Amino acid sequence: METSTVAYITLKALNESRTNKYVIFAFSLQGYIFTLFLNLTIIITILLEKDLHQPMYIFLCNLCINGLYGTVGFYPKFLSDLLSDTYLISYSGCLLQTFVIFSYALCEFTNLTVMAIDRYVAICRPLHYSTVMTPVTVCKLLIFIWMFPSCTILCSIILKTTLPYCGPYVTTLYCKITVSTCKQENVGFTFNLVIGCIYLSMATFVVYSYGKLISACRKSKEKQSKFMQTCLPHLISCMNYLFFSFLDAFSVKNIPQWFNSFTSVAFLIVPPIINPLIYGINLKFIRTRIFKCSKGG
Repeated sequence: METSTVAYITLKALNESRTNKYVIFAFSLQGYIFTLFLNLTIIITILLEKDLHQPMYIFLCNLCINGLYGTVGFYPKFLSDLLSDTYLISYSGCLLQTFVIFSYALCEFTNLTVMAIDRYVAICRPLHYSTVMTPVTVCKLLIFIWMFPSCTILCSIILKTTLPYCGPYVTTLYCKITVSTCKQENVGFTFNLVIGCIYLSMATFVVYSYGKLISACRKSKEKQSKFMQTCLPHLISCMNYLFFSFLDAFSVKNIPQWFNSFTSVAFLIVPPIINPLIYGINLKFIRTRIFKCSKGG
């Protein structure tokens, strides 16, 4: 079976003047530093505070870790490209970036699905919460959150690398080997279809769980308060992730290239900033402990 013989790949999306690239670099660097600061603040706060060693906060900590993981796969290469006149990346490097970015994307959704399960049990089955969400169960869910997306993307990349590559050019700001091959094979299509159905079932469960949550909260002010404090940030995170993920799937003609470039990476830039912000602001336990740490106490 024919395989790719491409040694280096050129990213063609950075068609900007040197001045514009310096401006983009300055804003991107600030955005990256801000993203690191926000996520590390949430992670360190949860790790240091024993009162926050609960399933909901552990999954939130994992969500922030995944946000850092995804940005590491994008920002360093992007920032170095902005300071360079050539935008080359080795084929193996492109495969690695593809793996990191797409495993981040699937891990984000898997993590949000597990968080929906946690909230469903906490509000709709409160008497069974401690027996369902045991430390062993939490560990198994964390392993699932990371292993299933990673194995999925790894298998997808292996399948794609058996096909001839379209050429040494990529028209996006990062490598997308998984969707850039010249042709598809039935085995690859079948694999993607099966994985798509699995993630569609996850999305269906999230919708179902929120239907049950809203129904359960209508008659209880206590549950309504719990929903607003713990479920609303999760719901915003889900909508935020889905919105920017769908933006990546569409490229609109007759609009500036920079806008298409932004929409293609928005799912890598926006959620890692929004998630720690909405949780840090809305969750009282995290907010009070951040303020406590900032005051040195």
